[in-house]
Amino acid sequence: MGKIFIETYGCQMNVLDSDLIRSRMASQGWSSTEHKEEADLILFNTCSVREHAEERALSNAGMVRKLKKEKPGLVVGIVGCMAQNRQDRLFEQLPHVQLIVGPRHMGAIPRLVEEIRATGTRRIAVEDFDDEFIDGAEAVQSRAGGAQAYVKVMEGCDLSCTFCIVPTTRGAEVSRPPERIVEEVRRLAGQGTVEVTLLGQTVNSYGKGLKPVIDLGGLLRLLSGVEGLRRIRFITSHPSFVRPSLVEAMRDLPKVCKYLHFPAQSGSDRILKAMRRGYSVARYLELCDTLRREVPGIELASDFIVGFPGETAEDFRRTVDLMERVRFQNAFVFKYSPRPGTDAAALPDDVPEEEKKRRHQELLEVQERISRVKNQARIGRRLEILVEGPSKREGRQTGRTDAHQIVNFEAGRDLRGSFATVEITGATALSLAGRLA
Repeated sequence: MGKIFIETYGCQMNVLDSDLIRSRMASQGWSSTEHKEEADLILFNTCSVREHAEERALSNAGMVRKLKKEKPGLVVGIVGCMAQNRQDRLFEQLPHVQLIVGPRHMGAIPRLVEEIRATGTRRIAVEDFDDEFIDGAEAVQSRAGGAQAYVKVMEGCDLSCTFCIVPTTRGAEVSRPPERIVEEVRRLAGQGTVEVTLLGQTVNSYGKGLKPVIDLGGLLRLLSGVEGLRRIRFITSHPSFVRPSLVEAMRDLPKVCKYLHFPAQSGSDRILKAMRRGYSVARYLELCDTLRREVPGIELASDFIVGFPGETAEDFRRTVDLMERVRFQNAFVFKYSPRPGTDAAALPDDVPEEEKKRRHQELLEVQERISRVKNQARIGRRLEILVEGPSKREGRQTGRTDAHQIVNFEAGRDLRGSFATVEITGATALSLAGRLA
């Protein structure tokens, strides 16, 4: 049929969506290429969470206009969140683009591409309905062979955080039936996958509307019974859905990794209310205390936004205090920028850019100091890691612990996909160093 090239932006969900598209296209006779010049179909799988991601995708999509002129039969498409967000305006911005597909219509791509090739006309699929998903249980074969795999357990988000475009681009929450997820994971494990990461925009709200009733904790218990599977991760969680069943699953199930990424976003109740996050700082701290008491060895991670409209110096100090109090293993810090289509975009963007940069840098420095201290405390310990492959330095391998710490270690051979015990001999804020024990 031809060759497909996909350029992916954004989160792990988009990475998985690209894999699922390749799988669906392969079932129709298409092969993949890593070179745009060889492709008969070029897709840009896009992200809208931050403006920079959209700008990069638009720029790179614009650069294939020349290639389209040289190869008139080439089909160029924009898929994913930016496709849903901008819809047919993309045809105006990029006249050589012929295909626009939102996140809930990825399964229609083969059909739409063939219609474009047959008629030469454009196609767009962005309506909000769910009959053209690609079910991951149908796309195991093309993803087999790796020790790690992403598994989508749900799509969309029903929350209304004022800064977030995801509910607009991904739509309302839909959870996959647990039996389909178990089938997918069982087939992946049967072909060599030892670690899966469960994905959802708000993964720990999994289960809404399913009968019989099940939540993420229940799903983790089902997946823990899959033979051959050694580790289960999940991202990204929301504080409002850290339920007792999830805490108990993390405590009781050896296969469930002891790592929880649940973004606080701010340490100020006033800003949390303006963000419409649905919890207080006190509630967040209570959850952190419960997790550390109930799940020995757990590590916590967070996201923070600095410079949200109305954030004062005192609000920011409260965020620093929260970071110091919780002592996250790692945190991702972002400067606020208005996103069209979100409620916060109507608010005055009143924190000067220079002040946003200053707060951003200060928070990064606080987290770097905490991470360095926490990592240095691990020197001398022996940790089991899943080896992911060669590190950037020649002769070394890299992998992650159960609690998601990066470990680089000396090795004379490629141990990719295997578990290894490493004695920790050094540490930075970002990673651990060691040698095979």
